[in-house]
Amino acid sequence: MKKDMTNGSPWKLIIAFGIPLVIGNIFQQFYNMVDSIIVGKYVGKVALAAVGSTGSLNFMIIGFGIGICSGFGIPIAQSFGGKKIKQMKEYIINAFYLCTIITIVMTIVTVLLLPKILTWMQTPSNIYDQAYDYIVVIFLGLFATMIYNMLASILRAIGDSKTPLYFLILSSVINIALDLYFITQLNMGAAGAAYATVIAQFISGIACYVYMKKKTDILTFEHDEKRFQKIHCLKLLQLGLPMAMQFSITAIGSVVIQSAVNTLGSDVVAAVTAAIKISIMLTQPLETLGLTMATYGGQNLGAYKIERIFQGLKVSCIIGAIYCVFAFIFVYLTSDYLSLLFIDASETAIIADIKQYLLYNSSCYYILSILFILRNLLQGLGYSFLAMFGGVAEMIARCIVAFCFVGMLGFSAICFANPLAWIFADVVFVAGWLYKRKELKLMVNQKDEFIEMNS
Repeated sequence: MKKDMTNGSPWKLIIAFGIPLVIGNIFQQFYNMVDSIIVGKYVGKVALAAVGSTGSLNFMIIGFGIGICSGFGIPIAQSFGGKKIKQMKEYIINAFYLCTIITIVMTIVTVLLLPKILTWMQTPSNIYDQAYDYIVVIFLGLFATMIYNMLASILRAIGDSKTPLYFLILSSVINIALDLYFITQLNMGAAGAAYATVIAQFISGIACYVYMKKKTDILTFEHDEKRFQKIHCLKLLQLGLPMAMQFSITAIGSVVIQSAVNTLGSDVVAAVTAAIKISIMLTQPLETLGLTMATYGGQNLGAYKIERIFQGLKVSCIIGAIYCVFAFIFVYLTSDYLSLLFIDASETAIIADIKQYLLYNSSCYYILSILFILRNLLQGLGYSFLAMFGGVAEMIARCIVAFCFVGMLGFSAICFANPLAWIFADVVFVAGWLYKRKELKLMVNQKDEFIEMNS
């Protein structure tokens, strides 16, 4: 269902658009978390550490693909907001062409370089083989991730956040069933979890495509709309590559941190793996709030409704603050119990580390919410390069922690790596927004002067 976000209450629009999106994101992360839960419970903490040791590398590559797809959605959203349907379809078909090329290149490069990367990351020898078996399957299945995320990005661009949710729910159920079958019945270990994830994502993507083809006209193109158009591809890459680079540059810092975590032993790797999975689930509403602002900002800029952009920013900051308070309280009360999803109760040291990590991070979630809101809003307004600079800031912060503090403080340094990275990125995005705000206000003044002159 298409949703025009250029009219109506910003409160209602942001919440109505965001709720299905947050449920969808939680489901997407849920089946990723289920991989770790089933691996940890049925295969053991060594296998859990193996899956976790590739998490930052996974994020770097998959994040690049997700960033590209999200960036490609920006001109689609702007065209939709400006009622330029022919232009919107031209952007969509050229986005598909670019995604195909990018996916092929990414798959070949990542699979060939994987052994060297795992060695460089100082992956512990007792988990190396299982780590490789897991992540190589994920990388070979990149096409499945790209199919779903490109289609979901198109739907979000036209204001439809519900349809992707339905297929994610389907994907989650399939993933859990396949996890249990591959791991408990076929004894495939960590690799079984990877196969389950790829198959589930592929089914979700294909189902989404079939639905869009049959129920909407979004993927129906006239002959002249199917042409490869250099000007559109350049625009898509101009917006998509900075967002993709932002994910990957941020992930480079995470890879550096993961390398530092790997030096602390497989028990610490297992603790960080579980804590990150829990934290990702808890931060999905904040990430969703950001994604909502990208669509909201893009559509309203396309419709030249600048004041609504300011209103939407204020509303999203209030929503983020309210959620962050409840999230911290939830972590404080339940972190011990959440740890038991991944680790046996006898592993008291690992459980204590999980709790410490979650408390450090959840106390700083509002800093993260500002990051998500401003980064995505600026991207929706066409300032994609700022996202890349924010990613650089996060990378620098994590490298500082890895190289300067882990040796002195050990696990405690790992716990404050994320909050420090969020602060560094916020400096970039707040400065970027202050600059962009002046430009937007100038647009409002020019519009008012034009109306006065012609009244």
